Amino acid sequence: MLLTGTYERSLDGKLRLAIPKRMRDAISTAEDCVMFLAPGTDGSLALYPEESFARLGQQLNSASPTGRDVRAFSRMFYALAERCEVDSQGRVRIPPELAKLASIDKDVVLLGVRDHIEIWDKQAWLAYLDGAQADYDQIAEKAFDAHPLNSTAAATESENSGTESGVKPR
Repeated sequence: MLLTGTYERSLDGKLRLAIPKRMRDAISTAEDCVMFLAPGTDGSLALYPEESFARLGQQLNSASPTGRDVRAFSRMFYALAERCEVDSQGRVRIPPELAKLASIDKDVVLLGVRDHIEIWDKQAWLAYLDGAQADYDQIAEKAFDAHPLNSTAAATESENSGTESGVKPR
């Protein structure tokens, strides 16, 4: 499952949000599909299919349970996360507490972000995008430099530099 794309939507009076069909198809949401809505980063909300939410929990379980950041994140994240179901019209209801947390009122933007959907207040997303867009190249470099595979490749490249064949001199 790979979620991508940007979609503008409006919440109805009951704080229901229609998930775009392309996103529903990507996560294979059947009627009454279980999803989890939780606080996201940078002022957004994160909507996880059940399997992605479980995978996130497994990642946290592999971290040290005594680490201060792990404990704090787990408390805040799981205390505010809510189970929600996709109705027959492809909508989820955003609990008022989470809508308030993300300053979501009416107009929202949905972003496909690999294995989950981020939900942003439209104006907050535009402001974020305006600020981050100029730094896209630097952000990409840092994101890929942080990846373990790239660190290994960089180390190998560094070891091989200065030689024509990649064989170290004796």
